[in-house]
Amino acid sequence: MSVDWLTLPDVADRLGVPITRVRQMVRDRKLLAVRSDGVLRVPVEFVQDGEIVKGLPGLLTVLADAGFTDEESMEWLFREDPTLPGTPARALAENRGREVKRRAQALAF
Repeated sequence: MSVDWLTLPDVADRLGVPITRVRQMVRDRKLLAVRSDGVLRVPVEFVQDGEIVKGLPGLLTVLADAGFTDEESMEWLFREDPTLPGTPARALAENRGREVKRRAQALAF
């Protein structure tokens, strides 16, 4: 999984919000972060044009409802899917969230 990462302070800068707000977004599953070397990190793909990528919060809820952990959700989002094509994270960034959400909902069944 080749991903470029942002630290939470970097995310706060890009979103123009305090870091406490970013931490709350992670707690509320509006944004997904994983710990690496003791530091919480967010994929660059999740923040575009000063906003969280459209559809990400809802998709994270669907994945959680399907029983995915944060780590499993991150892995799924960045796994190549030839039917998309590309990764679900890339499809979200390209405003193809409906396709991604359908695939995530199918995982629950």
